[in-house]
Amino acid sequence: MTADMLSPVQGIRRELQRTVRTYITGQPEAGGGVGIADDGWFGPDSLTWLIQTDWSVIIGGVESLLVQTLHPPTMSGVAQHSAYKEDPFGRLHRTANFIGTTTFGSAAEAERMVETIRRVHSRVTGVTPSGEPYEANDPHNLAWVHCTEVDGFLRSYQRYGTVDITDAEADQYVSEMAKVGEALGVIDAPRSVAELNARLESYIPELRYDAQAREAIRWLMLPPNKIGAQGPYLVILGAAMNLLPSWARRKLWLPPRIPIVSDAVVAPAARTLTGALNWIMEPPEEIVELRERHAATRS
Repeated sequence: MTADMLSPVQGIRRELQRTVRTYITGQPEAGGGVGIADDGWFGPDSLTWLIQTDWSVIIGGVESLLVQTLHPPTMSGVAQHSAYKEDPFGRLHRTANFIGTTTFGSAAEAERMVETIRRVHSRVTGVTPSGEPYEANDPHNLAWVHCTEVDGFLRSYQRYGTVDITDAEADQYVSEMAKVGEALGVIDAPRSVAELNARLESYIPELRYDAQAREAIRWLMLPPNKIGAQGPYLVILGAAMNLLPSWARRKLWLPPRIPIVSDAVVAPAARTLTGALNWIMEPPEEIVELRERHAATRS
């Protein structure tokens, strides 16, 4: 359908799509990083596709960033080797491209993306403010980032997502995502929610709310968003903070979660926002084609 044939609602939707896509990926149009040569690492019938095509995961992404600040080696790598303050959207765009390619790209595209990230990580080395050497490609540090992201995506979908999933399906999602973690260098990535929780809790003695963490948290509370994005971001931030596990809240010196506030204010606002994003951001044509191909083989 050409632009002059769009209805007013379709025209508004198209412009909103371009705005959101530019904000998240840096590209106004869909495409790139999604292949149809094969089903990639997961395919249309996977829990990964179900969860990571739902815009609730943007809340989980912010929640995982809040938690990641507590791990000094991880935070030192970000603080010393990235310009997240000067170029916050560059990091967002690169992260979105990595997730999009490894989730929806062909197997070859996913493998090339992981190789690229490992090359970048090989240069991310240094010493934390307390004098602890770190390497981004260290399997222990990689596991922390992997587990916080998978945990954030899963729990944000469970709380704010579109379709209810069973405990077995939650385990399946964690198991599927282990492929990405291990491709990056994680050793024995968790394959169930119980394993994921246990791995995350094993890091608690290492976590510190130090100066680097406080600076990053202050930045995440008030990033340089455009005026039109400030309101939606506050909803996302509130919902992300509401997702934080109790041990992370304690480390960040936050008060306990108040269920009545969560249920009456935060959750409805978050579901309204993610529902609107799910309506605005229809799947790219490549994803639709893969899903139709799968449906045809089952009929």
